[in-house]
Amino acid sequence: MNKGRSAAPPGAAGGPARHVPVLRERAIEALAVKPGGLYLDATFGAGGYSRAILASEATQVLALDRDPAAVAAGAALVGEFTGRLRLVGGRFSDLAEIAERAGFDAFDGMVLDVGVSSMQLDEAARGFSFRHDGPLDMRMETSGTSAADLVNEADEEHLADILFHFGEERLARKIARAIVSDRKSARFTSTKTLADLVARLVPHKPTDIHPATRTFQALRIAVNDELGELVRALHAAERVLRPEGRLVVVTFHSLEDRIAKQFFANRSGRGRATSRLLPGEIAPAEPTFVVPGRQPILPDAAELTANPRARSAKLRFGVRTDAPAQQANVSLHKLASLPVHARSGRR
Repeated sequence: MNKGRSAAPPGAAGGPARHVPVLRERAIEALAVKPGGLYLDATFGAGGYSRAILASEATQVLALDRDPAAVAAGAALVGEFTGRLRLVGGRFSDLAEIAERAGFDAFDGMVLDVGVSSMQLDEAARGFSFRHDGPLDMRMETSGTSAADLVNEADEEHLADILFHFGEERLARKIARAIVSDRKSARFTSTKTLADLVARLVPHKPTDIHPATRTFQALRIAVNDELGELVRALHAAERVLRPEGRLVVVTFHSLEDRIAKQFFANRSGRGRATSRLLPGEIAPAEPTFVVPGRQPILPDAAELTANPRARSAKLRFGVRTDAPAQQANVSLHKLASLPVHARSGRR
């Protein structure tokens, strides 16, 4: 998306750069955009990456966004590049099916910019930010389970798991216990109410990130299944990129980056032993990506000055080989999931 996506601490709002795409120039460089190429912008946002790709002669872009507001706002850009930009509403985990329905079978490159956009953070009514009081929502598609539903209905153990595993919040159990206690007298309906509760529980200094940062990140990830979406999108990208096609992934926190890093490591054969196979041993699948060195790519000082939300961003990319796409990596799905509890069988 055209952002700084959540490049302030995840869940935070503010900063001067509402429509500045994070690492845009480095992403376009990694894509190696060529005239007449076909590209997939899987997280359209305000269209910053799409516009940069379309600046090359005769390029075409299929762009996706799961947020109906972003799709509606992108109509002007579609009109500006008549016949060269197609913008479709949908999740990037469904990109292979969406591409097929649109009549495209293989792409020269794809950019995937993960997380919540600046536009979503800055719109109080969407409920993503604790810095703007609004309804406790956080749904990118404005449908399905909201953050308020989770906070008011999930049991203490499930809430604690969400906060700990998706927010890396050390005081997850303490916060979950307080939420369950307080909601008995009144439902949580606003971002401020929840942020104030967390602020009372998490020790912090004025110079620290807001104490509710990790809690809001965790709820947002859970509401939108962001990590599961990322895993499925990476596997789908492997299927739709043609040989020499490039996959660029921009992430904004350690959970996302860990998934991208492990995907590229697994698909490039990094760490694989080169010794001969034992009798009867099955040969490993051929690498589907080549991963150039000097990664991850980070924002430089100039970008950080212009766009403080870029400070946690990391860019990784790989170049598709001609090897067949592999089966889904089970270990990546585990990274994107909550633990299974033996008593209930519930994640």
